[in-house]
Amino acid sequence: MALPDRYTRPAVILHWLIAVLITINVALILSAESVADENVRFVYDTHKSIGITVFGLVMLRILWRLTHRPPALPAAYKAWEKTASKWTHGILYFIMVFMPVSGWLHDSGWKAAAEIKLYWFGLFEVPRLNFLMIMEPAAKEAWHEVLGEAHEIGAYALFALVFLHVAGALKHQFVDKHRELQRMW
Repeated sequence: MALPDRYTRPAVILHWLIAVLITINVALILSAESVADENVRFVYDTHKSIGITVFGLVMLRILWRLTHRPPALPAAYKAWEKTASKWTHGILYFIMVFMPVSGWLHDSGWKAAAEIKLYWFGLFEVPRLNFLMIMEPAAKEAWHEVLGEAHEIGAYALFALVFLHVAGALKHQFVDKHRELQRMW
């Protein structure tokens, strides 16, 4: 059996880099409650920096995908599998944009945002969103809570979509014997 059409090298690199960074970010934020108090700020700041990085990489990935057509799905796929793949990928892209944007909004509504600056890996300041920063404290806190909930719900949606994405790839690779993984290695 011939190797299937593959994604381009930049698409593959962006795919795996984004996947690794998201995995690290999930592990970081899940560890936040168990680290010593003096390290919590570092965990949150690193989580935010990785989120900003993921946002930039996802935007590059979207631009790349818009200008470089991905390989066609194998003809052996059922129509519902092709539809599910397109929808899962589309919603994954949406969620991968939504997560850093909702995190940035949530962070901009934090009551200490004016005093504690946001830096990308300590190198340069990332501006907070002023329309949230200037709100009255009660409104700002309410939005901070709502945006935090939206960010958390988005994380659960991301987990579910990544599970579907990986499960689909593994099913095609090992059950259907379509050599699916070779397309993105």
